[in-house]
Amino acid sequence: MKLRFAPSPTGLIHVGNLRQALVNWLYARARGGRFLLRIDDTDSERSTAEYAAAIEEDLAWLGLTWDEKAVQSQRLDRYAAAAKCLKQADRLYACYETPEELGLKRKVALSAGRPPIYDRAALALSDDEKAALEAEGRRPHWRFKLEHSAIAWEDLIRGSVAFEGENLSDPVLIREDGRPLYTLTSVVDDIELAITHILRGEDHVANTAVQVQLFAALGGAVPTFGHLSLIAGAAGETLSKRLGTLSVAALRAQGLEAMTLTCYLARLGTPDPVEALQSLDDLVAGFDLSRFGRATPKFDPKDLEHLNARILHGMAFEAAVARLPEGFDATLWEAVRPNLTRLSEAQVWQTICRGPVAPVIADAAFARQAAELLPPEPWDETTWQAWTGAVKEASGHKGKALFLPLRQALTGLDHGPELKALLPLIGRARALARLSGESA
Repeated sequence: MKLRFAPSPTGLIHVGNLRQALVNWLYARARGGRFLLRIDDTDSERSTAEYAAAIEEDLAWLGLTWDEKAVQSQRLDRYAAAAKCLKQADRLYACYETPEELGLKRKVALSAGRPPIYDRAALALSDDEKAALEAEGRRPHWRFKLEHSAIAWEDLIRGSVAFEGENLSDPVLIREDGRPLYTLTSVVDDIELAITHILRGEDHVANTAVQVQLFAALGGAVPTFGHLSLIAGAAGETLSKRLGTLSVAALRAQGLEAMTLTCYLARLGTPDPVEALQSLDDLVAGFDLSRFGRATPKFDPKDLEHLNARILHGMAFEAAVARLPEGFDATLWEAVRPNLTRLSEAQVWQTICRGPVAPVIADAAFARQAAELLPPEPWDETTWQAWTGAVKEASGHKGKALFLPLRQALTGLDHGPELKALLPLIGRARALARLSGESA
């Protein structure tokens, strides 16, 4: 089994692209198969090396490693050879209509209530007529001649799918400038690189019908197909790579964990709850393609916030330590982990525990009284309860009036991890200084 992810390096990949990459990767890994990264960069006008590098960087960050890599711009000779083969079999024919002429044909067909299918007028051109058109400066584009027969396959997500060849328009495989188009290049690569399963968006369903015949015409085995529903933004908007909408790079820059995105997207479009898993191995073990439905799922960034926190709350120190500030130890991690929503927030709590912090003193007399009651060290998680019990008895303060002023003095904030865990990390010397109003 071998699957692939084939992005075009014409922009940053967004969560819709990532979902397709992830599903292919998970399906391959769950079944002991291989995963190919194919860079579809034949659009030389829009493809850039920078975007290609960004795609690889995003996938590497997410842990979606590939077993093989192919670059289409390095395989142009293979597409030329395939086109030659199709011409020799009379399955690829030259057409000379301009975009304006084709647009007029479409309008006429639609106004007459007919589908805008190419009328194959080019097949009736004589050699002299072709020569005359080329003498005018026209260069042909090349269409694949479909067989007018039934096309059917069993889709892994949609079930039985069927088309009639006469209801499809002969697709253009080669542009006027000689550039091969996706319909051709993808099939050539899938055959020669031995792709067995293709999981892609439902916007490719009609294209798959065309490619089924193209596989046969080139002597290749037809892969098993599955067409995922496309995801929309929270308001139902179409995701756009060119606009950078919900790009992986942007979400990464916001401080989201890689596992937040993969856990969310692995279940988006299924009835199953999203789980805060800690590894891709866990995702692979629970992956089931049959759970994906045909409804359009919505990607809501707000859902990521809670999930990101849940993943951090379950993250072991060993998994986080490489990205934590220098000197951040396991004891501090266990103390602050339950309150993190972004890993970057760990720096704040390291500073609060190790200083300096500007304390907030609302009642200086109360703070002095609390400082006088601080017990001697060593401290542990029982110290906070013992100390606040003594302060409560001496001052008469209780509830919020007791706990909030102490938190503000010790941390400079009115919220955060439990102080029974933080107080031993702050230590008696810092606590005394902060209760006195000193930055320490």
